[in-house]
Amino acid sequence: MSQLVEMIAKALVDYPDRVTVKEVENDQALTVELRVAPEDMGKVIGKQGRIAKAIRTVVKAAAVKENKRVVVEIL
Repeated sequence: MSQLVEMIAKALVDYPDRVTVKEVENDQALTVELRVAPEDMGKVIGKQGRIAKAIRTVVKAAAVKENKRVVVEIL
């Protein structure tokens, strides 16, 4: 899942080398933490959060195939 989030984020931002993705697994779900350069935050979130919502939707759809629950956090 982290590779999918990283690939999407790097395609959106101006500074792809500053994109970091970390997976944190707990009892209920897998949390994917996405960090980008402050200048790129708006590009990843989008107007009214539309791009962030789209990223979460794609990741959740991929997670359903693996019977996992995934949460994407943009930090």
